[in-house]
Amino acid sequence: MEHAAGTSLLYRRRSGIEPTPAGHMLVRHARNLIRLMDRMEGELGEYADGVRGQVRIVANTSVITEFLPEQLSGFLVEHPDVRIALNEVTSDQAISDVLDGHADIALFSEAAEPRTLETFPYARDRLMVIVPSGHALDGQKELRFEETLCHAHVGLNPGSSLLEQLTSIADNLGGSINFAVQVTSFDAVMRMVEAGLGVGVLPDGVVSKRRTGAGIVAIPLSNDWACRELLAGVREEKLLPIAARRLLHSLLTTVGSGTGSDDKA
Repeated sequence: MEHAAGTSLLYRRRSGIEPTPAGHMLVRHARNLIRLMDRMEGELGEYADGVRGQVRIVANTSVITEFLPEQLSGFLVEHPDVRIALNEVTSDQAISDVLDGHADIALFSEAAEPRTLETFPYARDRLMVIVPSGHALDGQKELRFEETLCHAHVGLNPGSSLLEQLTSIADNLGGSINFAVQVTSFDAVMRMVEAGLGVGVLPDGVVSKRRTGAGIVAIPLSNDWACRELLAGVREEKLLPIAARRLLHSLLTTVGSGTGSDDKA
């Protein structure tokens, strides 16, 4: 090997041998080659035996509620040997989890800084104001967010990406959100609004899926930022295992299926 490399790879001393700087470099390249060989064998095995493996997804609440159930169901029908580990986190945490190697795919709001992630347009949603029937805002065709700040709100608990977005916007407007109550889920927000405790702001897909009675009226927000872009992010697409790459492509091409909303395509 030293003859082929044209340089010494080992120091030979009475006390023993140790690698030269060139030897250390050789070890690093050798380890990389072993990892590449292991990966090649694994991926070729996936082609031979069918796509299999585990894919780790992290996503914010809006994505999990609006889009993922139908998408993951359809994917697993076609790839029954793939296991999916799904974790609900804030958009910022989803990005950190992928960057830190704790997840393969992040699904998050464009309001979060993707940092060095490779990102793809995933979906769009629109924020709606939901009010109890007979509320002072009932009957409006659309509203600006600032028009809701004089009314009591029902919101999500701290840690929610949507809560962080709305409180930041209220601060920029020179106001604040008066929360009558804060809860842990979109369903709970809708129940509290229906009970007359205040107004809420939720994505349109959530409202259209969960509204069951005449006790809630949904009014579109007309602010530009209320139409939100949702993104998919990975560290590097070409380095994803086959199962994760297949799932990513499936998510990007089937978004909106089963939602009943044309603007999700």
